[in-house]
Amino acid sequence: MATGWLSGALWLSALATVAALAGGAQGQGLSPGFYNATCPALQAVVRRGVARAVRREPRMGASILRLFFHDCFVNGCDASVLLDDVPGNFTGEKNAGPNANSLRGYEVIDAIKAQVEASCNATVSCADILALAARDAVNLSRDMQLGGPSWTVPLGRRDARNTSANAANTNLPPPDAGLPTLLSMFRAKGLDARDLTALSGAHTVGRARCAVFRSHIYNDTAADAAFAAGLRASVCPAAGGDGNLAPLEPQAPDAFDNGFFRDLVARRVLLRSDQALYGAGNGTTDALVRAYAANGTAFAADFAAAMVRLGGLAPAAGSGGEVRLNCRRVN
Repeated sequence: MATGWLSGALWLSALATVAALAGGAQGQGLSPGFYNATCPALQAVVRRGVARAVRREPRMGASILRLFFHDCFVNGCDASVLLDDVPGNFTGEKNAGPNANSLRGYEVIDAIKAQVEASCNATVSCADILALAARDAVNLSRDMQLGGPSWTVPLGRRDARNTSANAANTNLPPPDAGLPTLLSMFRAKGLDARDLTALSGAHTVGRARCAVFRSHIYNDTAADAAFAAGLRASVCPAAGGDGNLAPLEPQAPDAFDNGFFRDLVARRVLLRSDQALYGAGNGTTDALVRAYAANGTAFAADFAAAMVRLGGLAPAAGSGGEVRLNCRRVN
């Protein structure tokens, strides 16, 4: 496991890259200083809330990061994933197939939102709180002497007034997807193979349910035989145990490092969609996986840059939006 991420000239280079990308996001109406005058304590409040949650339960960092990805990939980063269902109006994303009984961390965002509202009433969107929380969840990952990577978060998002389970079912990549499907789904969002590979590195933290990875360890020759056999014997029987959890990166499941990519090269990952990044005949993703496996600094820089691009995914033009007072419901 890497003991630190960025230092010296490489650290400065990574910061320059992320700053340039933040400038691009500003062109979309987002700015890192959006709340400097109206809610100057915002980032400190969010960071304290995330730190409390991760100290209480280290795997919560991975859950918050996943919550952000699942929000942004469905109609842009608009906190639509946080909305509760409204009978007679809409069935939201929480109960969509990729999210039901799987997404976590809603109560962490609720608690942070309450603290922000106490300081800056009706000012900061839930979407911006989630974007900041995802950054801090990565940076505060434990067991890292210097913490996980960090980046400047452009701000100024608005919150959605509605959503649909169908949007989540359609837009979120399934865990058994092959590489052509993954590349197509990311390209549809304006993200490329480097973004796909770097963002998949988020699976260096967190856990997955047996039901999600069973087909990979029972049916795929791409999985290392001893690795698959161990999971079949200990965690994931052929029938039953759907909710049993296994770490996505077993050596350090709560530390944000480049271990996931070393596991990929060894064919010791849980998800078929992850293994598709390596060994499927795509020279670009194969080269990126090998580079990230060998160099945690390169992965950290590319992950930070990809997170800025992901955070710049905007709702469709004309969709409006608001600053919700409660992240679970519209005003």
